[in-house]
Amino acid sequence: MTLKVMTLNILFGGQDRFEALLALLARESPDLLVLQECLGWDDGERLRRVAAALGPEGTIHAHLGTARPRGSGNCYHVSVLSRLPPRSIHVHNNPHFIGHALVQYELDAGGPLTFFGTHYDAHHENLRFVEARYLRSLLDPDAFREGLYLLAGDLNSLCRKDPYPVDLADRVRMAGVDKYGHPPRFDVIDDLESFGWVDTLRHRPASPAWVTARRIRNGVPIDYRTDYIYASPRMAERLLSAEVVDVGEATDHNAVVATFHR
Repeated sequence: MTLKVMTLNILFGGQDRFEALLALLARESPDLLVLQECLGWDDGERLRRVAAALGPEGTIHAHLGTARPRGSGNCYHVSVLSRLPPRSIHVHNNPHFIGHALVQYELDAGGPLTFFGTHYDAHHENLRFVEARYLRSLLDPDAFREGLYLLAGDLNSLCRKDPYPVDLADRVRMAGVDKYGHPPRFDVIDDLESFGWVDTLRHRPASPAWVTARRIRNGVPIDYRTDYIYASPRMAERLLSAEVVDVGEATDHNAVVATFHR
């Protein structure tokens, strides 16, 4: 048996792209899914429709992780859907530590598995670093090293091991993109990996594709990877493959999918 994990930022709740998103999710059919930017999903209707796209009624467990309000008053919720029933769910959304929401989802998948689905702050690396350190505070290092853990979401962070051009700093400055810093910083991903998180896309890539966010600002095109699925060392031993899924016009982020032995 396998466990297929997927993360996708759906952009402002899906808006008029929602039917395309449903078709994409039905086609990919993940076992464990985290969606970011579930704006306006408070009534549960869109979450129910996503669950229906993934499987018959009663077969999908869906939870809306309520995000803390931003300055605009908007709440960019984080949703987790699973074919496997949760043992427990805890939503972390303390505004002192969390940009939107961190959903901690405990389940059994060939052993006790702790899944974190999240969406890190988009404004500054310092704020995202606080989120990375908050996650670290939830984990016992020995249990993490020997146990099954997953982290998936839009981390709004860059990895220094990705094939960025040598002039990335110049491009980011010309594009007027400030959220990564000048020059771009890699603190968040460095911190996660120093703790022992394994980047599934680099560990067992199914293809050379790595870009999850293509952007053009001020006429400057830049390819980024800001969406990740990370595994603890023991969970990484079960990894079969990971890949970026081109979503076309369904949203402005490509999806990331990782498949594991269960």
